Amino acid sequence: MAVNNIIKRIQNIMRKDAGINGDAQRIEQMVWMFFLKVYDTQEETWEYNAYRDHRDYVSIIPEPLRWRNWAIDERDGEAMTGDELLRFINEQLFPTLKELPVDINTPRHQSVVQEVFQDINQYMKNGTLLRQVINIINEIEFDDAEDRHMFGDIYEGILKDLQSAGNAGEFYTPRALTDFIVQQLNPQLGETFGDFTSGTGGFLTSALNFMAPHVKSATDQEKLQRAVVGQEWKPLPYLLSITNLLVHDIEAPNIRHCDSLGTNMSDFKETDKVDVIGMNPPYGGSTDASTKGNFPTQYQSSETADLFIALIMYRLKAGGRAGVIIPDGFLFGNDGAKRALKEDLLRKFNLHTIIRLPGSIFAPYTSIATNILFFNNEVADNAPDGFRTRDVWFYRLDMPEGYKHFSKTKPMRLEHTAPITEWWNDRHEIVSDAEGEKARCFKAQELLALDCNFDQCKFPKDEEEILPPDELLRQYHEKRNALDAKIDKTLSEIQQLLGLSHVL
Repeated sequence: MAVNNIIKRIQNIMRKDAGINGDAQRIEQMVWMFFLKVYDTQEETWEYNAYRDHRDYVSIIPEPLRWRNWAIDERDGEAMTGDELLRFINEQLFPTLKELPVDINTPRHQSVVQEVFQDINQYMKNGTLLRQVINIINEIEFDDAEDRHMFGDIYEGILKDLQSAGNAGEFYTPRALTDFIVQQLNPQLGETFGDFTSGTGGFLTSALNFMAPHVKSATDQEKLQRAVVGQEWKPLPYLLSITNLLVHDIEAPNIRHCDSLGTNMSDFKETDKVDVIGMNPPYGGSTDASTKGNFPTQYQSSETADLFIALIMYRLKAGGRAGVIIPDGFLFGNDGAKRALKEDLLRKFNLHTIIRLPGSIFAPYTSIATNILFFNNEVADNAPDGFRTRDVWFYRLDMPEGYKHFSKTKPMRLEHTAPITEWWNDRHEIVSDAEGEKARCFKAQELLALDCNFDQCKFPKDEEEILPPDELLRQYHEKRNALDAKIDKTLSEIQQLLGLSHVL
């Protein structure tokens, strides 16, 4: 059935409800209902498997609170609506799901329900409108292959709404980028793919889609079920990512609701490491002293992006592969932490490729220029003494022909990465008067001699573009936040020096 306009229909209903204030609340309201609907469909599969194997199946959700027992409208006048529905959801459903009995013995596919509802809210105040929304969601049959596939369109619509709500940098990475990075990392069945700031699950689902065609047996299917590992701190993207993996047939999504920077690096064990990492860490934010204290002194930074690079170093298995989106500031930055991280990428990892990306890939939601670092936890062939990297290749991805910049209506597509893929398999330097340095190879020692300045193969300077006022304001706030973080770091260093002087 056609479900393309589901989001628009729900949006039109929610606009009439006094409890919904803006896109973020509307999305949160909508997605917890999608989650319960998807989970109920998944439980039907588990019930059938238990019946087939002569086992009992007991849901962690009390029987009256299961979606099938309160949300379905048989058009016989018996379905709850209005104030009765509101009381049921506010006084029974939410309080119970938030306090479901969960311990270390609770199966992951059950404990996820309590985790999802821990920090999620019910905003709607009109029970009649709420019933209308539920009925629309029930039009989608998640046990129908076509509807399940078409839910992907709905999901993309939700993500675009998240962008409009101003959360793009935290939650959403363009599908073209996640697919391209996964393609280059080439995860295999039997390997684990991790994203420790997984947002809505874009990297994880790209990895699943990449590996799924290789499933040929029940054993392969078991490997796929265990293939992805995620962590997400914020409640809404966590809920979205769990729902996303359920729709992708992952029965027990291994995504944890936690702060991945909140663990001391020395506490990680071999079992905490993964084979492949694809990530787009949040950048521009700052961290508190307790979080920085989880990292060795040389890596301690106010920039979250720096700390995530350090985290990846600790969580990548020997022989593992990583592809990480990182802002320009990391490439040319030379403060203590950035310098130490870049030197260790050369000395302790094989940093083989840096892709410079056009500045408008995340437009219009941010104009920060970004790059992709590809590195492996291995020693490159013929690496010099003291290094695990031998050569670092830089490649600049220019805008495709006919594009001045990417935009909401003209986003980056996977085919736009074709020039990188073609060059990747036949690496050669591209330097000309017309293009400048588009692709170039540096020895690890050369980059170290350049004081770890990774700002190579830059984009040519264009004539200054006159930007609209809202974009100018956005750029100002981004630069101001970065400057504030630098000032805080400097003040902290001064205070430490003053404290030391006082002791002396």
